[in-house]
Amino acid sequence: MKYAILLRGVNVGGNHRVSNPEFRRVLESLGFTDVVTYINSGNAVGAHAGVPTRYEIQKALEDHFKFTIPTLVIPGPQIEAIAAAIPPGWTNDAPKPDKSGKKSDVLYLFEELDTPDAPVQLNYNPANEQMVYVKGAVIATVTRKNQSRYSLLKVIGTGLYGYMTVRNVNTARKLAELVSEH
Repeated sequence: MKYAILLRGVNVGGNHRVSNPEFRRVLESLGFTDVVTYINSGNAVGAHAGVPTRYEIQKALEDHFKFTIPTLVIPGPQIEAIAAAIPPGWTNDAPKPDKSGKKSDVLYLFEELDTPDAPVQLNYNPANEQMVYVKGAVIATVTRKNQSRYSLLKVIGTGLYGYMTVRNVNTARKLAELVSEH
């Protein structure tokens, strides 16, 4: 089975550095094959003959890198289902001076937050943004004009924020592509 392995809180602001070659080697030492990493924000895809647990992978990463690394292990079909649930018009446009465009993210949820009421827990405000729950994730979009009112910004630094790892929709779509290619 193919899996996506997502790390939370690595390579942000020069802290908790995890190099892709080392990340790949740790996964391979746990029996993953055909491991591919994607951008330097803690994303990998690989095949495994068994059912790897998030805890065994997290422990191996912590032993290697010497700091805590919250880890999600998501089966390939679920990664594909999450990406398929992203509405086609939800994009992650570069900010423009006129504040046009959108910011769209996938909030991959740890089991503690993975419930259909996750958008409510995140204080979703339909006047400012749109959110869709799909098993394992909340998909969110906000116009660049309303970005300062984005619920996700209000969650950063709270206990809830620790139960998710966020990727933009471009990365989510690429992870689904990588899972289906391998």
